[in-house]
Amino acid sequence: MSDLLFGLDTFGDIPQDDAGKLVSHAAAIRQVVDEAVLADQLGVDVIALGEHHRPEYSVSTPETVLAGIATRTSRIRLASGVTVLSSDDPVRVFQRFATVDALSNGRAEVILGRGSFTESFPLFGYDLRDYDTLFEEKIELFVKLLDEKPVTWSGTLRAPLENADVFPKTESGHLDTWVGVGGSPQSVVRTARYGLPLMLAIIGGAPERFAPYIDLYRRAADQLGTTAHPVGMHSPGFIADTDEQAKEIYWPHYRIMRDRIGKLRGWPPIRRQEFDSEVENGSLYIGSPETVARRMARAIRSLGVGRFDLIYSAGAQPASARMRAVELYGSKVIPMVRELLA
Repeated sequence: MSDLLFGLDTFGDIPQDDAGKLVSHAAAIRQVVDEAVLADQLGVDVIALGEHHRPEYSVSTPETVLAGIATRTSRIRLASGVTVLSSDDPVRVFQRFATVDALSNGRAEVILGRGSFTESFPLFGYDLRDYDTLFEEKIELFVKLLDEKPVTWSGTLRAPLENADVFPKTESGHLDTWVGVGGSPQSVVRTARYGLPLMLAIIGGAPERFAPYIDLYRRAADQLGTTAHPVGMHSPGFIADTDEQAKEIYWPHYRIMRDRIGKLRGWPPIRRQEFDSEVENGSLYIGSPETVARRMARAIRSLGVGRFDLIYSAGAQPASARMRAVELYGSKVIPMVRELLA
């Protein structure tokens, strides 16, 4: 499976330094750039940066950080993961990523989504009551912009466009665009309707339970007469030299992050037993390179996906441990997975 792609995803979680103290947001952004440079050197295919507007994350404008990464790398693809299109302007999103595409000689891609948090809506003056309509209208406009021709469009929540030409254009005439979906059948069908590639966020439970969504995507594309692209998946994980070391580095910070989210959503505190179960049989790819490679290969084979992105940071894992995880992913895990799937 030489055409299989492997990526790394991060939201720019604020890590700890060697003294166990949280670094600044600025230092965390520089850390992400260093991790992307290492990933590029090791042959990782994609680095994807997610957009968040919370104190525990440093990346609020993925394309700005990707532009910095573009100037220090030569081959790795530069993606968002995701861009919260609902609370942004499609024209500006296209312009910013076309600019990253120029800086990187054609390596930019955008993954559009509605986001797992809602802080961006009040921050940028959007009404959460328009949650569904905002995304539906804005993705419709964005897909028109991808033709890179003058656009005429009208909706209910944004000023209309009349024969508007948008610059800069990409050199290739094509900006790679995915849609990130967390498990909504309606979102899967929408992605197929626009003929865009699907990126599934598989962050809990057995990955095999997402097989019906992949089947739905392919059937919908067939019925709608669009293209069913190879599907991608992204899942959290962490790699260290041994299974025990990986779990002990990851767990305490993951627990804090998971319980913080759980408090917002009414979930009970996570127990260590649940964590261990996810590591053994669910969608947490944590352990030594051999363990992670074996579990990744099993998920890729069972779902038939064409891309696997590992969310390699979750909470305040030490910066040095994160760099080691990136190193092991690129130098050991990816070659092992390819060999297992050969």
